[in-house]
Amino acid sequence: MSNYRADIDSATTLLESEGSAWNAINPESVARMRAQNQFQTGLDIAKYTAKIMREDMANYDADSSQYTQSLGCWHGFIGQQKMIAIKKHLLTTKRRYLYLSGWMVAALRSEFGPLPDQSMHEKTSVASLIKELYTFLRQADARELGGLFRELDNAQGAEKDAVQAKIDNFETHVVPIIADIDAGFGNEEATYLMAKQMIEAGACCIQLENQVSDVKQCGHQDGKVTVPHIEFLAKINAVRYAFLELGIDDGVIVARTDSLGAGLTQKIAVTAEPGDLGDQYNSFLEVEEVSTSNLNNGDVVFKRGDKLVKPARLPNGLFKFRAGTGEERCVLDCITSLQNGADLLWIETEKPHVAQIGAMVNAIREVVPNAKLVYNNSPSFNWTLNFRQQMFDAMKEAGQDVSSYNRADLMSIDYDETQLAIDADEKIRTFQADAAREAGIFHHLITLPTYHTAALSTDNLAKEYFGDQGMLGYVAGVQRKEIRQGIACVKHQNMSGSDMGDDHKEYFSGDQALKASGKDNTMNQFS
Repeated sequence: MSNYRADIDSATTLLESEGSAWNAINPESVARMRAQNQFQTGLDIAKYTAKIMREDMANYDADSSQYTQSLGCWHGFIGQQKMIAIKKHLLTTKRRYLYLSGWMVAALRSEFGPLPDQSMHEKTSVASLIKELYTFLRQADARELGGLFRELDNAQGAEKDAVQAKIDNFETHVVPIIADIDAGFGNEEATYLMAKQMIEAGACCIQLENQVSDVKQCGHQDGKVTVPHIEFLAKINAVRYAFLELGIDDGVIVARTDSLGAGLTQKIAVTAEPGDLGDQYNSFLEVEEVSTSNLNNGDVVFKRGDKLVKPARLPNGLFKFRAGTGEERCVLDCITSLQNGADLLWIETEKPHVAQIGAMVNAIREVVPNAKLVYNNSPSFNWTLNFRQQMFDAMKEAGQDVSSYNRADLMSIDYDETQLAIDADEKIRTFQADAAREAGIFHHLITLPTYHTAALSTDNLAKEYFGDQGMLGYVAGVQRKEIRQGIACVKHQNMSGSDMGDDHKEYFSGDQALKASGKDNTMNQFS
């Protein structure tokens, strides 16, 4: 933001060149408005944030403690408040991103109403949310800078220099968004078109999964169907072309594999010779050797070695993979994706287990040494039960007495104060640092946390306000906490932009401006 004073000088020169007709324009006001609008387009944002992600990836390669994090946000306001809170509590936005979940777009942003995570929502919904998120983050910049400009106007002496330093060193709320494009919403051309929309809205990073687009399922539900590698690689290429066409040469692609939980494929891969990529994909299929007695009408047959085999086929035409091949398929998916243009990996697992994830990453790194993961710290996991059971298993393996615990019932509140539960909670607390160090996880995210926090806070408010607490349910449960925690939203008029509007009115109308922030403004109660 060190351009502030230079912008004053350039605006002054421009106004002088225009003569008296522009006398009403104040060069400092021009500079302030420019500072409050650092990013004019989504492509400006994509270029800025892609550079940040690339630097963070390099820093992680040098030091695994430099991992990054994000939370999924389903509305611009939620993303804005998250970044305001991060700046307030942690003083910097460095290594903190936003995640845009296709699940939450489907559940909360479709004109059809709530939908399952099956790519049934409108193709434009994701790009619209990216644009909305960045609109709110840019407004957060403008709001905070507006407050600093008003402080500058009222400051004197050394205090004025201190405020000016804050303006000159201002850190934007605009951070990278990792944006979920599901399985591409169609063929590779559809993927390209949708990726372009997302990049133009500001996305520097797009996450793409290897499921069949028209039967896509949530990664934590059954019935997932994967595509042969060549089809997935075509979509990775489509996203890369979209980045390059729009001038985002360092755009980031996350290749997600759902193979660990996917037992089905829609197609037998095309193969030209033994051992090629198509042949490797087909090698995981459940097959039986063909004879005249077991060959039925409509059966599909292919050659494996010197034998003819037919794959196990369901009534819906889908083919089954052999049980127990998920991890091996994941490793092949990941290696293939990185060798063909992806930058980061996403392995959707059935539980948060550092050793399981680490074993797959180690196998991938034997071929691609700098392989890195984006990992979903999913609300679909029962974190409490998972980690208590992991702790139970570790204690039992170490020969410790676990007779006082019922492994199947470890979620019970009765165990909350036990040493097992305390140790499990500590493992949950350090999971991200441990997994970054031991399992190659560069970016940790929670896909839909703010979906759950909105539900929880609304439940608490409804219970109190509509119950016997009445207005105290709101005051004690919300407003009093906002005031004492310094939540900026307690001054909701300011958050919505009323003070910025007053600033602009003064720029435009001078002493004739009709402002909203006079002595009768009830927001003054929160000064």
